[in-house]
Amino acid sequence: MSTDVTSEKPKKFPAPRDPLLRDMANCIRFIAADAVQNAKSGHPGMPMGMADIATVLFRDFMKFDPKDPSWPDRDRFVISNGHGCLLLYSLLYLTGYEGITMDDIRRFRQVDSKTPGHPEYWHIPGIETTTGPLGQGVGNAVGFAIAERILNATFGDGLQDHFTYVFMGDGCLMEGISQEAMSLAGHLKLGKLIAFFDNNAVTIDGPTSLAVSDDQAARFAGSNWHVQEIDGHDTDAIREAIRNAQAVTDRPSLISCKTVIGFGFPTISGTRKAHSDTPGEDEVSGARELLGWNSKPFEIPEPLIDAWRAVGSRGEAVRQQWLNRLETSPIPVKIEFERRMHGLLPTQWRTAIAQALDEMSGTDTEMATRKASGLVLEHLTAVMPELIGGSADLTPSNNVKTNSQKEIAPGKFSGSYLHYGVREHGMAAAMNGIALHGGLRPYGGTFLAFSDYCRPSIRLAALMRAPTVFVMTHDSIGLGEDGPTHQPVEQLSALRAIPHLAVFRPADGIETAECWQAILERKEGPSLIALSRQNLPPVRRDHSLGNKSAKGAYVILEADSEEPVVTLLSGGSELHLATEAHEILQAEGVPTRVISMPCRLLFEQQPEEYRRAVLGNSGIRVAVEAGVRDSWDRYIGESGYFVGLTEFGASGKAKDVFEKFGITTEAIVRMAHHGISEHKL
Repeated sequence: MSTDVTSEKPKKFPAPRDPLLRDMANCIRFIAADAVQNAKSGHPGMPMGMADIATVLFRDFMKFDPKDPSWPDRDRFVISNGHGCLLLYSLLYLTGYEGITMDDIRRFRQVDSKTPGHPEYWHIPGIETTTGPLGQGVGNAVGFAIAERILNATFGDGLQDHFTYVFMGDGCLMEGISQEAMSLAGHLKLGKLIAFFDNNAVTIDGPTSLAVSDDQAARFAGSNWHVQEIDGHDTDAIREAIRNAQAVTDRPSLISCKTVIGFGFPTISGTRKAHSDTPGEDEVSGARELLGWNSKPFEIPEPLIDAWRAVGSRGEAVRQQWLNRLETSPIPVKIEFERRMHGLLPTQWRTAIAQALDEMSGTDTEMATRKASGLVLEHLTAVMPELIGGSADLTPSNNVKTNSQKEIAPGKFSGSYLHYGVREHGMAAAMNGIALHGGLRPYGGTFLAFSDYCRPSIRLAALMRAPTVFVMTHDSIGLGEDGPTHQPVEQLSALRAIPHLAVFRPADGIETAECWQAILERKEGPSLIALSRQNLPPVRRDHSLGNKSAKGAYVILEADSEEPVVTLLSGGSELHLATEAHEILQAEGVPTRVISMPCRLLFEQQPEEYRRAVLGNSGIRVAVEAGVRDSWDRYIGESGYFVGLTEFGASGKAKDVFEKFGITTEAIVRMAHHGISEHKL
């Protein structure tokens, strides 16, 4: 049975206290209604319901300049309920951003348009982040606010002093990521973060009472937020609430706005049909009559365009004042600020990598790659203040905090290390916000098995090409006694399937340093480095021939003849098993080549000639990894062989677990002989 209650008579809406503000808000409403009706697809309800709040925010408070969308000290504006993207597209058009026209809005939700069904990062200048999966924008906004405070602690109010505003809906607050994000924000006392809750009590299925009865105001108050509840269509109340929120410096602020979804629609407003249904010509015409809107579809009266463009032009003077402050800053401060904002690496970073490589070279000491990564970071964080580390309550296990890093604490942001708590998803989303903000390079750690908790944020980082770095330790059954709940089996293959995500899995100390170098050199896109818990023997003792890992794969051991009979492909903690098998097979008269594959994405970006030279064209191929086979088939083919896992792991000492599942040097040798026998080579 439907739970909608649709009026037989058209609804009436209260007369506005400020007619100009209502008319300006109606520009947003009818751009949204007309675009959805024209596309026969979309979500008009949120833009129409939140239009009054957006109008007051942008007209009276937002610090931005459409002439310079990347101005570092602009306020950040995020819509977490990204299905309401037409609100954002409308604001960008109305305030005069050059990247969007009314024709772009006419092409809403069409292939190759600038106005897709959910906002995409920088698809149009002014879109700060990609949102769609509900709650992600809340986590991103927390990251933006963290970044602002860190940079403010370094460069002062003159260069970094801005707000982060986020719109969010009932669905965002039902998603678990919202709890992680709001809890972290409240703990850190992010006073420059202001969230607007579109409290319309309607979801796709119907009224929110179908599924939730939370007291959201109490929930946020319990997480150390300043909370206000207002009528979301009372422009005076909206203005007062924003002023109150800006005055609070020791807590983030929630403004719970009671709104009517689809405000203005005569029969479907306030119901689920306003959320994502095409309203129909009669409904749109009825809204025009009720709200006194006489313009044709996609036409905005000139006086209202002028009023909105005046809002957009207001920021130019403020930005110029900021530029003057930057120009008159001490020269070292100005140089460092511009370096960071342009994403340039400091001159000393290569020396830091070289020192780490020297430290790893010429030693027979066994070392876990998580420890090797920690040693590399010791060198890097000493010369790269923009590196912001963190962990989801696994700092000692992930080896991500260095001796030179100070800890960030509630209200104190002069450090460069953040304790995210047991909030993997919130951590990943916040790191994306930090990365998108500019001026900082975040990395954060957890166990590889828990990448499943981070995956939606990792996927969005890849979609946005954000330079976020995910440090994932305990990368195989080699973690041992914690057992199969913590032992990643399918995660490596699943992560490698994400476009634009560079998954690194180094085999020893030298490869770990090389992988960190490749991560920092990437121009765009996120990276994930998977690291072992258990100690591993070095497979490389020399780095004099350059960064071999930077090409994604390379021949680490050649066969004793021009054409190998067997090619072993491996990486990470299993590579040393392949090199041991190479020695046995060679002694048996089987020419064998070993390929190290620390990063598939980088390998696929190499010239075809290089890739063919590495993989070769003859013999049989055997891949070795303590995980499932899926991501190896493109290299070994149907006729290739695999030494790895087909099921979950087991609890026990690492050596015993590897032996239980047959991932050993002897098993690799047997598989090679099996292949030789089958192929009669």
